[in-house]
Amino acid sequence: MSDLKKWDVENDKFWEEEGRRVANRNLWISIPSLLSGFAVWLYWGIITVQMLNLGFDFDKAELFTLAGIAGLTGATLRIPSSFFIRIAGGRNTIFFTTALLMIPAAGAGFALQDKDTPLYVFQILAFLSGIGGGNFASSMSNISFFFPKKKQGLALGLNAGLGNAGVTTMQILIPLVMTFGIFGGEPMILENTSGTLIGKIPAGSETYIHNAGFVWLVLLIPLAIAGWFGMNNIRTDAVSPDIGSPIGSMGKIAGLLLIGFFTAACGLYIILPAPVGIGAPGWAKWPVIAGILFSTIMLMKMIPGDIKPNLQRQFKIFDNKHTWVMSIIYTMTFGSFIGYSAGFALAIKVVFGYQHLMVDGSMTHNVVNANGPSALMYAWMGPFIGALIRPIGGWMADKMGGAKVTQYCAIIMIGSALGVAYFLKAAYQSATPEEFFVPFLLLFLLLFAATGIGNGSTFRTIAMVFPKELAGPALGWTSAVAAYGAFLIPKIFGEQIKLATPENALYGFAAFYLVCLILNWWYYLGPKAEYKNP
Repeated sequence: MSDLKKWDVENDKFWEEEGRRVANRNLWISIPSLLSGFAVWLYWGIITVQMLNLGFDFDKAELFTLAGIAGLTGATLRIPSSFFIRIAGGRNTIFFTTALLMIPAAGAGFALQDKDTPLYVFQILAFLSGIGGGNFASSMSNISFFFPKKKQGLALGLNAGLGNAGVTTMQILIPLVMTFGIFGGEPMILENTSGTLIGKIPAGSETYIHNAGFVWLVLLIPLAIAGWFGMNNIRTDAVSPDIGSPIGSMGKIAGLLLIGFFTAACGLYIILPAPVGIGAPGWAKWPVIAGILFSTIMLMKMIPGDIKPNLQRQFKIFDNKHTWVMSIIYTMTFGSFIGYSAGFALAIKVVFGYQHLMVDGSMTHNVVNANGPSALMYAWMGPFIGALIRPIGGWMADKMGGAKVTQYCAIIMIGSALGVAYFLKAAYQSATPEEFFVPFLLLFLLLFAATGIGNGSTFRTIAMVFPKELAGPALGWTSAVAAYGAFLIPKIFGEQIKLATPENALYGFAAFYLVCLILNWWYYLGPKAEYKNP
């Protein structure tokens, strides 16, 4: 059952008689597995808010680094993950990478039981959480092989959209499970007001923050079993011709993951402040990320044995200019979605949860705002909209063409980002920032919606531009580049908040969206387009 020797979904007869059933089964196991991966990857955005509420002895900038570490590592792991399916098979890959997520989930559960746990322990766990981010590339690559091209917009949109709903699931579930002792352990006492989807929880209440890690084991264990017994390896020449034994396949995956971990660790050592790293200046993050991308690919090219020719065959994507064009455009959509998801809750807490007062001629931002909104009550909304609407973006692209939908989304994203910047600036200079929260939130939700629809449309474009064999690796690679948004956006927000100019982050993002608008028109809509509205 696990290995498919014949797979020809572009043949309508095969698709209707056999392919559809098998493809849908793999899709519906893939989705919750990917959902759990996103949850474990990005749960630091919620955990750090509660750590602030509980009085963990870390400053705000240090807590922002946890989401940033997980973001950079997850993005880097997507690079090798893009090539897992051909060398290891879909079933082997999804089972193994889902099982690996149990390590950071259990580790976070234990570490969060003690306020004296040192920062470096949380940083290591955030580093390991990156496994969940890497899983997106292998999952999308795998699903792309199961569906015919004419069905890929919706199928990939469902996998990505419902998988990305792990962000929302996590943002709703974690605050809820922290309210009672479902996994035992001693509770901690809130020093500041917290919240859940249904309301605020006052200071002095008990909370079980360690449940934020343990709860994911409830999903990961049965999902790993379902992946092993319910999914398939496609053993055709175009997909996974020579994957070997399951143990051998998992060994290949582990080896490639170690390359990603190594290059990510080197990059983090340069970027992070002492005592963890050398604390390079803020501008260094750009050449460091470029260095990580380059060195990861170079190290993968040096791998000996039967993996090497297999990878070289997939590396053909780097000779195609559309790989680089779509990497930039995809970053506009998915990079924005994942970056905003990682930093949204903490940004709400820092900007609207404190009063911004002029004291002795200088602005202070440390007085708790009693009227401020609870970040945990609202942070789930943006990722929820962005993820849920993604399949609609894929469906619209199948009907209208991917590039046209992407163009409309880029225009909306530019306008929304500028609007968010205006209200962010007003809030961060006000003693009553809550007055600006509603327009800030509505514009941010519109921005999230545009990222979701645009992300669905870019899946369609990639599927149409690249040949079948290279579409999966191209999806994985572009998602790897875009996923650095999960590191860059919280990092940039943190830097600009430290400079008391958070609006500058949004101005920069809007300028990037304008560049993407021009690129999308030039290559896919304009008179010189090689592929017309793919």
